[in-house]
Amino acid sequence: MSPPAGTPDVEALRAAYDSQLRALVPSRPPEGMDMSWDGPLLRTIGYGDRGWVEYHDLRGARGADLDALIARQIRYFSERGTRFEWKLHGHDEPADLPERLRAAGFASEPTETVMIGDLAGIDLSARPPEGVAVREATGQADLRGIASLEGAVWGQDGSFGWIENLAAEREADPARLAILIAEAAGTVVSAGWIRYPETTEFGTLWGGATLAEWRGKGIYRSLVAERGRMAAARGLRYLETDASDESRPILQRLGFVPVTTTTPWIWTPAARAGRDTDADT
Repeated sequence: MSPPAGTPDVEALRAAYDSQLRALVPSRPPEGMDMSWDGPLLRTIGYGDRGWVEYHDLRGARGADLDALIARQIRYFSERGTRFEWKLHGHDEPADLPERLRAAGFASEPTETVMIGDLAGIDLSARPPEGVAVREATGQADLRGIASLEGAVWGQDGSFGWIENLAAEREADPARLAILIAEAAGTVVSAGWIRYPETTEFGTLWGGATLAEWRGKGIYRSLVAERGRMAAARGLRYLETDASDESRPILQRLGFVPVTTTTPWIWTPAARAGRDTDADT
């Protein structure tokens, strides 16, 4: 049965997300990134400090077969000394997959909500407040400003680290990634980026962290709107993002729809886990 006229079709949006965005292999990946298949699973390594396991579905794998599939991923990443994320969605089958991941030594990180907005219907009118300018990041100084912002927001040291991976991704295929900053008096106060996955109808939103003293002023909304206008100019149909509990209500007010959840399940090699524990003490 179709939803009433004017009501978003959540099942159709989720189907578009599953078929177009999950387990996508870029034609021009950044240098050093390696992607390979193991049955239904797409494994990624060489981008950032962790690997990933993604999939459209598990092709009916259950019980012992599923345990064996999980064990193979652990061996693969363990041999490379790399922690990795199994990206689990709330509508994935089988229902006992979280328990099987936990039993295999994975630990879950906070769950986020997959939000999708139809560009024909969401509110893209927001502009930055007075004294704040939104523009596309260009050189190294802008990227370092983003690193400092993220460090301040998340209580880290603001090192360049993962920002270099983002820069390498843009260099590999500049048509597929735009990085935006919101700047006030020469300081990056918020930032977000948009990816344009090839052969899809989507622009995907990432980032969005804002310095504490600049929150509640509409900067996040203006960054969403600017990226939405960029996606619309390309003729795309949807915006998608994995939203935190803080971002979800803002996005819903703009017209985004929650379609499922996503939970990172992280497996960490014993040697790496020991180092991380020592660093925390």
